[in-house]
Amino acid sequence: MFMIKVEGKKTMQKQHEVTTPQRLLKNGQIAEPGYARTLVWQYDRADITARPVRIKEWDYYIIADQHKGVALTISDSGFIGVTDFTLFDYDKPCCASRSAASPFPLGKMKMPSTSVSGDIRSRCGGVYAEFLNDGKTRLLRGEFPKFGKDKEPVTVEIELTDIPAESMVIATPFDKPGHFYYNQKINCMRASGTVTIGDKVLTFDPEEAFATLDWGRGVWTYDNTWFWSSLNTALPDGSAFGWNLGYGFGDTSAATENMLFYNGIAHKLDVVTFNIPVKDGKDDYMAPWTFTSNDGRFEMDFKPIFDRDVAINIGIISQRPHQVFGKFTGKAVLDDGTVIEITDRLGFAEKVHNKW
Repeated sequence: MFMIKVEGKKTMQKQHEVTTPQRLLKNGQIAEPGYARTLVWQYDRADITARPVRIKEWDYYIIADQHKGVALTISDSGFIGVTDFTLFDYDKPCCASRSAASPFPLGKMKMPSTSVSGDIRSRCGGVYAEFLNDGKTRLLRGEFPKFGKDKEPVTVEIELTDIPAESMVIATPFDKPGHFYYNQKINCMRASGTVTIGDKVLTFDPEEAFATLDWGRGVWTYDNTWFWSSLNTALPDGSAFGWNLGYGFGDTSAATENMLFYNGIAHKLDVVTFNIPVKDGKDDYMAPWTFTSNDGRFEMDFKPIFDRDVAINIGIISQRPHQVFGKFTGKAVLDDGTVIEITDRLGFAEKVHNKW
C-alpha cells in the first residue's frame, strides 16, 4: 500500500494564506505578503517603482517522464532576453541546450501579466519558441536549429492538459524597497507530444509524462541564492502526485512556498530543509541528500543522477546553478494525515547563486 493514515502534526511557522483578489503592489511593495492556491494577486508592470532594467519576468516549463525531459524558457530579465531549449536524458545521463539571447528587451517581449491565459512568442538568433494558452490547454512549440554536437534541427510540439485547480502561488517581499518576488508553480499537468531531433522522434505519453510551469515576475536584489525542488509522478492507482519546495531569498516570514499536490489539490507544508552533503568544505552535489521538515510531514532521501552545472560569468553578471536530477524515496503527509510513499521517482533539486 502506498497510503496509510497518521496523526496530523501542527506546523511551527504561521502560514498566511491570501484569498482576497487584490493588486499585488502598493507603492512598489507587496500589499499583502503570503501564499495562495490560485493567482489572487494581480500583477501589473506599471505598479513597479524600480527601473525597467531591474524587472525580471519568465515562463519556464519542464516536461518529463522517468527517462527523459525537456525544458523550455522564455524570459525577459531587463538587461537580457533569453529563449532556451534543454534536453535531458536521465538514462545516460546527460543534457544539452540550445539558446539565443537579445540585449535589453526591457518589456518589449510583452510577457503576460497572468499565467491564466495569454500567448508568448520569441524569435531571436535563429531560435523560435511560442507558448500558447487559451485558458484550457497550453501548447508549447519551438524550432531550435544546430542543436547538440551534431548540429541537428529540433522541433517541439507539446500539449499540456489537466491543468490543476490549485497551485503554489507566493508573494515574497525583500528587505530592499521596491523589490519583490511573485511566483506560481503549476505542477502535475499532463503532457503529450513530440520532440524531433534530426530524424529521431521522442514521444511524451500523458499517462506518465507531466509538466511543471515556473511562472515568475519581480524585482530581485543583486546577490541571492535559492533552493528549489520539484517532482511530478503517477502513483500506483493512477493518481497524480507532486511537490514544490523552495527557500533561500526574501522575507519568508509570512509564508513558505512548500506544497504537496495530490489530484489537483494543494496541501501546504511548513519549513523544509535541503540537506546537501559537504566534502572538503564544499557542497558535494553528487552524494546522497536528505530532505527534512520541521513538522515531520516531508522526509525524503535523494540519490543524484547528474548535476546540470552551467556557470555564467560576464563581469558583474554571474550565475552558478546546480540543478541536480535524481531519484527520491520517502514519505509526504497530506493535510488530512494521509501518508504518500514513493520509491525511486525522478525529480530534481537545485541550489543557484545569482548576481543579476
